[in-house]
Amino acid sequence: MAPWLLAQTNPTVSVQLYPGLTIAETVGSSYTVQYVTNLTLTNNWQTLTNLVLSVSPYLWVDTNTPAKADRFYRVIPTSATNSPAPPGMVLISAGSFIMGDNLDNEADAPTNTEYVSAFYMDTNLVSYALWQQVYQWAVTHGYTFDNVGSGKATNQPVQTINWYDAAKWCNARSQMDGAPPVYYMNAGLTQIYTTGDLAPYANWSANGYCLPTEAEWEKAARGGLVGRRFPLGNTISENQANYYGDPADYSYDLGPAGYDPLFGNGLGVDTSPVGYFAPNGYGLYDMAGNVAEWCWDWYGPYAGGLQTDPHGASAGTFRVLRGGSWLISAFNCRAANRSYYYPALGGDGYGFRCVLAPAGQ
Repeated sequence: MAPWLLAQTNPTVSVQLYPGLTIAETVGSSYTVQYVTNLTLTNNWQTLTNLVLSVSPYLWVDTNTPAKADRFYRVIPTSATNSPAPPGMVLISAGSFIMGDNLDNEADAPTNTEYVSAFYMDTNLVSYALWQQVYQWAVTHGYTFDNVGSGKATNQPVQTINWYDAAKWCNARSQMDGAPPVYYMNAGLTQIYTTGDLAPYANWSANGYCLPTEAEWEKAARGGLVGRRFPLGNTISENQANYYGDPADYSYDLGPAGYDPLFGNGLGVDTSPVGYFAPNGYGLYDMAGNVAEWCWDWYGPYAGGLQTDPHGASAGTFRVLRGGSWLISAFNCRAANRSYYYPALGGDGYGFRCVLAPAGQ
């Protein structure tokens, strides 16, 4: 079961002459640093980073402050040292962020402010080893899947699974770990989703594993960066992610051109080991490239205005995929890019990771 987010005291904070803060609190305490550009916009705090105090006082410097820009900061507790994230997951703290793209004229992802409650996310894509472990438990406990899943190696991401497989696997992982499942076959939430291809009902108050919403995924992918194309900045290269390089068509793609030569040449499945590349600011790996990630949402237009924990359209034809993959270009690896596919179909470039709500949220 996921732990509580226990109460902490507010830290003592002093402002420096440069864009930074000195935070005085207990060593090991965990905090989130946020900012606004105007103190009249206090419902629009943007998360910059999560940090754990290794010393006290702790000097934190905002290295991404635009020239001649005003930023007002606050520091809030995120979790107590005796309430760690579950193994293999990181806490993404509650807060608002700008979702969507205004850099590349992304037609179906206009910028919008979203507030997302705190959640845990797998640091890595679900590996083939983890998939097999849960899958073997599931098929002996009444679960059926459309696909057995595959992987180039045990430490590579699982792929060739469809959306329904991923959703049922999340339930199986929950039950295997003794957590309440999220997805059900009936509106009364009495029949756990274990079999068949259907649009399940979700119990969002359950603290089990589930697929991220688009808003959760994009907030996590940005890693605290604001207004950037990719999880690590405005450009991308094959030293940072596993994708199909095309620098001739995209100026922000530093290449080289073609499939990443470290992992293949496009003649087979060219995934890379999970956690191979550097993580983003939240400690998450492969938020761009490797395999595209199934999300909960039906593909549809964003709702305008400030949204709180949006779950997307109520129905549709396609489920959303995020993050791009080894098969496709840097354009699809951008944090704002929205891909989609039939939920009953899988492929060599499709995988997923799980999220988990903190208990008591």
